Amino acid sequence: MKDLHSNIKPVSCLDPISISATQAAVEVDLAGFNSAEIIWLTGLEEGTLSGSLGWTLTVTHADDDGTGVAGSYSNVAAADVLGVTPASGVCVTLDDPAEDNTLYRFGYVGGKRFIKLLVSEVGTTTGMPQALLVIKGDPLDAPTVAN
Repeated sequence: MKDLHSNIKPVSCLDPISISATQAAVEVDLAGFNSAEIIWLTGLEEGTLSGSLGWTLTVTHADDDGTGVAGSYSNVAAADVLGVTPASGVCVTLDDPAEDNTLYRFGYVGGKRFIKLLVSEVGTTTGMPQALLVIKGDPLDAPTVAN
């Protein structure tokens, strides 16, 4: 049996909760890992999603500025992710009732040390349960340390 457990490091970026406003951007340091999977779990929007009411997930990335801190962030492009086609860094848009209550996942392959994730409200929503997780993979040093 293969051992995935010792070769990944989950990072909770947004704990499961019903939110009704843009959340603060969460920075994830990918030092020591060669891959990352971003997972956005969404529940049922309490209102009705539409072109003027919804949610977006934006991803930006940055290199180390030489001091172990992120330099300037820029939007990810299509070559930086697998499974989605971003527009100005927006990797997922929820604007239709058929799109909530779903798990969205895509891979980050951009090669920069830091990624930043931002869940943004479009319009004024009434709330939607959400959770956001990054799974760091392909560690340089395995097994990974438990949380």
